[in-house]
Amino acid sequence: MMILRSSPPSPFGRKVEIAASIVGLRGEIEVVTADPIDPNDPLRRQNPLGKIPVLILEDETAVFDSRVIIEYFDMRAGGNVLIPSEPHARLETLTASALADGILDAAILQIYEQRFRAPEGRSQKWLSYQAEKVARGLAAFAAGPPTGRRDAAHIGLACVLGYLDLRFAGAWRAEHPSLVAWLDSFAAEVPAFEVTRAQKR
Repeated sequence: MMILRSSPPSPFGRKVEIAASIVGLRGEIEVVTADPIDPNDPLRRQNPLGKIPVLILEDETAVFDSRVIIEYFDMRAGGNVLIPSEPHARLETLTASALADGILDAAILQIYEQRFRAPEGRSQKWLSYQAEKVARGLAAFAAGPPTGRRDAAHIGLACVLGYLDLRFAGAWRAEHPSLVAWLDSFAAEVPAFEVTRAQKR
């Protein structure tokens, strides 16, 4: 049994759980909650960066981050499942996945700025800088969302939109109705999306 160290609100952990479901490995994984803030959590020994998610393999090898875990799942599934093997399609999927991860990073940095800094110490310039990344990224996806077989790029975008629903009250929806339709289609085809939905806290 593999162990996934994660936390329910983590969009990166959610990516991994959805990917595991798509390749048929979800039943071989136990999800164990990790607290990146707690210095006594073994997470910091499993990943020196103290970040989630971390996948602990059967031989106790620690694999991180979500991009590497998804590639591991693809390899374990025989390849060409979550990441296309054809060079052009592979590059397209990996680039879209990187865009999704970048949007998530920018969104999370906005949350951290508000959560970990006192109001008088917050930088509106920094918050706006990160918000602009999110806006540009969503516009790029709206202009050309992932199509075809559900792969790493699809998972990444779905988790971006899910996180923006969770932490930003779905403000993206009014501006990007095409992405709303895209997400509805993804959720209908991939039951793990709803199963992994986190409650706001």
